[in-house]
Order: sequence, then C-alpha cells, then structure tokens
Amino acid sequence: MLICIQVTALCNTCYVVLLELIKTNMIELGFGGWMADFGEYLPVDGVQYYNGHPTRDMHNLYPLLWAKVNREAIEEAGKLGDVVFWTRSGFTGSSKYTTLQWAGDQNVDFSYADGMASTITAALSSGMVGIGLTHFDIGGYTGFSASFLSLRRTKELLLRSAEMSVFTPVMRTHEGNTPSNNWQVYSSNETLDAFARLVKTHSSLSAYTSQVMEEVTSLGLPAQRPLFFHYPDDQETYKIKYQYMYGSELLVAPVYLDGVSEWDVYLPSDQWTHVWTNQNYTGPGFIKVNAPVGHIPAFHRRQSEWTLYFKLVFSEIKEI
Repeated sequence: MLICIQVTALCNTCYVVLLELIKTNMIELGFGGWMADFGEYLPVDGVQYYNGHPTRDMHNLYPLLWAKVNREAIEEAGKLGDVVFWTRSGFTGSSKYTTLQWAGDQNVDFSYADGMASTITAALSSGMVGIGLTHFDIGGYTGFSASFLSLRRTKELLLRSAEMSVFTPVMRTHEGNTPSNNWQVYSSNETLDAFARLVKTHSSLSAYTSQVMEEVTSLGLPAQRPLFFHYPDDQETYKIKYQYMYGSELLVAPVYLDGVSEWDVYLPSDQWTHVWTNQNYTGPGFIKVNAPVGHIPAFHRRQSEWTLYFKLVFSEIKEI
C-alpha cells in the first residue's frame, strides 16, 4: 500500500487506481478499519511531480491527499460511519478527511520527549488545531534490544498507558516493533485481569464517550481538552501540560512516570469528586492523591449532570 500511495502525487490516474484498490481489496473484503500509516516521508527536493507543485509544498500536501483518498474510498463504498481509518501524518485540512488520528510511534518508556507523556501533549495539540479524535498505541511502539543497550516495555508502562486510554475515545493495543522483548497484555494472567478491568471501565463509560464524540462531530470540540479550554480565567491551567479534560465533565491526570504510587494533581476553580474514592475537593489548587496502577487520578465535576452515572460506573468497577 505504501508503494502505491507514493505515486498518487504524480498523476490523477494513480489516485483513482489506489482508491479502487482500497474499495476492492479492503472494504469489499470486509475490513472494518485500518491504519493508514506514514505519509510524511515525501522528499522535499530532487523530485518533480505531475501536478507541477513545488516539492516542499507537496511534502506538506501529501498527508492531506493520503487521508483524502482513504476517506473518499469509504464514502464511495457507502461505509462512512461503519469503517474507520487512522492516520499519523497530517497538514492543514487533514481533519476534513481523516476519521481518526494517532500519535505515531512512541518509545516503550516513560520518557518525556517520545514516551508515554508525549501522547498527552500530542492529543491536546492536535485537538487545538481541529483534529478532535486521537489515540495512541497502548504501551508505545518503538523498542530495541542490543548487547550494550535495550529499550523494552514493562508491565507497569503497559498498564499505565492502558489506564490513560480508558479516558480517550479509542483503546487500541500494539505489540510494538519487537514483540518478544515487550511486556504484552497476554504476558501473565494478572496482566490480562488488570487489562480486562480497564476495558470494562472504558466500555462502561460509553454513554458519556458518545456525548463527547457528538461534541466533536457537531461542535468541533476536541475529545481531550487542555484545562484552560474550560477554565480560561485560571492562569495556572495554562502551565499544566500533562492533564486534560475528557469532555467537559471529567478531569484526568495520567501517571506518566514509573515507580510512583502517589500523584500531584491541579484542580481548577470548581467542585470535584475523585472517581475512585468519592472524596470531594474544591479548586483551585494542587492536591496529592493515591494512584496505584489501575487507578489513574480522575475527577468528575460534582455538579455535573453525569454525577450519578459516574458514581454507578466507578462503584461497579471497584468491585471487579
């Protein structure tokens, strides 16, 4: 697929051929979705394109065309809403076509620059430029193993990443580029049980997630929002990079460092309830909460119309 798509910038005929290939070889075979990978590697010089566009312009335009051909194939097949594809590259206008974005190939670690923490800022940045539905590879993707150095996914990273994905529109696992070196969902029965509990939580939140996604599609609001999105008068919220509002009613503070069981959380000026303990807090200010693996710091607005729903969901989860 990558080889085929790389010629679409050269001629309209190739674009049509690729569109038909997607319809015939994927949609008609029953594919419900796929990763429309890459799209960002087009050369910026030394190439002449059929449409005559400068190479630097085409380098940016190409990800938009990549999303567009996938979208149009789905639309022509009458499957929009039934089939989803997700892209990692993009440019101005891509949000018109891509049905879902993902954060690319994070390292299988807790590093700020390209580990778990980077998926938070990626989601918030994407949301603020119009790409409202994003997700990430649970546990990251990129690892390696050499005699002198290795990068391997741990059980803790996998579950910390998974617990964050509960408070996003999409949970999707990935074994990574070196599966045998990474801790997987199936690596132990304990991990399977812990992951099943998180999937249950995500599923139980489906009614709320549906409302959040309705806001994305009808109002253009991102699913994951910086705190200042809803609390613009609180100057401290502009400094908070690694927390987010999931919709307007849930505040999430992912644990993105290893080896910790407590976490500092900033609560804006509002009334908040910790979802796991039902303890009430009043913002603004920083608090410290217990955060064992599987219990990501998350709070709902106490006056939310979803309060009873949240209490029911999380009380049931605690009993699993």
